[in-house]
Amino acid sequence: MSVCGEAVGAGSLPSELVVHIFSFLAAPDRLRASAACSHWRECLFYPSLWPHLRLSLRVSPAERPRLEFLMRKCGCFVRELRVQFAADNYPSSCGGGAATAAVAGEGAAAAGDGEAPPLCPRWLDLLRTYLELVLCVLSSIRNNRNLQKLSLFGDISILQQHGSLSNTYLSKVDPDGKKIKQIQQLFEEILGNSRQLKWLSCGFMLQTVTPTSLSCLSNPIANTMEHLSLLDSHIPGNTTLITAVELERFVNLRSLALDFCDFTAEMARVLADSNHVPLHRLSLLVHNVSIMHKSLDNMPQDENWKALTRNSTNLRVYIMAFDVKTDDMLRILKPSIPLERIHFDSYITCVSGAVVDLITMQYDKFLTHLILMNDVIDTSGFPDLSDNRNEDPLVLLAWRCKRLSLLAVHGYTIWAHNLIAIARLRGSDLKVLEVTEESIEFDLGLIYQDVDPVHHLIEEVSLGLGRPWHAVMDIELYSVFTEPTRHFYREMQSFSEGI
Repeated sequence: MSVCGEAVGAGSLPSELVVHIFSFLAAPDRLRASAACSHWRECLFYPSLWPHLRLSLRVSPAERPRLEFLMRKCGCFVRELRVQFAADNYPSSCGGGAATAAVAGEGAAAAGDGEAPPLCPRWLDLLRTYLELVLCVLSSIRNNRNLQKLSLFGDISILQQHGSLSNTYLSKVDPDGKKIKQIQQLFEEILGNSRQLKWLSCGFMLQTVTPTSLSCLSNPIANTMEHLSLLDSHIPGNTTLITAVELERFVNLRSLALDFCDFTAEMARVLADSNHVPLHRLSLLVHNVSIMHKSLDNMPQDENWKALTRNSTNLRVYIMAFDVKTDDMLRILKPSIPLERIHFDSYITCVSGAVVDLITMQYDKFLTHLILMNDVIDTSGFPDLSDNRNEDPLVLLAWRCKRLSLLAVHGYTIWAHNLIAIARLRGSDLKVLEVTEESIEFDLGLIYQDVDPVHHLIEEVSLGLGRPWHAVMDIELYSVFTEPTRHFYREMQSFSEGI
């Protein structure tokens, strides 16, 4: 070009070469480079550059223009799409926050046909924006036949609690139900048009999935699906999103995530059949609301778990329990469950020492993760699992469960000497030890001996773990404590991918 007298510059490079250069850049650098000239900007959205798209969207009107532009450019060809709708600024003036929303939901449920709770204008705007963003995402991928992974997560606290309150808001925002029906139809259209879908995950997306949604998948796609996750705490009554009969089509499923009350003994028998490939990951959400509306009578018994593990020898289970009573947990935790991770989150009902003891005795060969989160408002202080006992249940768990690598505690009293014992027992194998400062109680003996108890604890735990350690001072920095639903969904994704 130079010999011929033509101007030579970056803008003169062929499109194929620009795209090839862009392929070596990270997404932010790619975006910056596209600002060099109009020719480079045209090359930015070549399909080969954007096989994966992961979006974390604030539920805000400001997101919509950017989202529409991005989805218009990439929606028709992206192969892996993960979208998280996150309301990061809860309207506190309306009682924002998960715990308050839960209490408000209970009040609405108890009121029945009585006086409706006052509606917050900011929540109405939040829900209205949420529906518009969901419609934007789904409409842009409705004709994408190359989609291989689809993951949708709706993290809005008012929508994750009892259905009565959120339905009240929804009836104001979408009185005739047109938007919800449109969302459901688009989701079914996406499933019906898919030709390569291997991974389908939909978590806490308000009324997006219906009991008929999976019937839109063709048999060839259902037969080759490798991951299926259907989690929705707003399905009315005892409705389930998938039945054992429908599950029979998913013969190649390697990971599954469901509401525990939907995972029946018949489903366990389907997965244990020799025609089904071995299941590697099973994530189960146990919610007190679901238990109230549904029944535990159909849950898998120990013989069903034994049959399932015979066919799936590498199966590992992850359980998330929201406000589940001790009696129900003792019924749920069957001896033959290969339980690797368990996360307790409580706003009303605390975990008892009996449940921790059962976990210690039954799952010592599998357990790697234990999370105890308690936000029960009690003026008498945090519950003490070691009360009136010779040994602390968490110390016994650390002693027996040799594979334990993560322990997180908030809202339960844990004595300093027991925390030191846990660190010494598990040592450097305990990769994560997160205990909030307010959960730790100190022995009076150290105080009377003029020993700085905090310094002594930090020193001894650090020595036991073989690395520097500090108690969690700011709980807001840890999503495991402040955003349990989002944490569970994120961990479930990585747990299912780690096969």
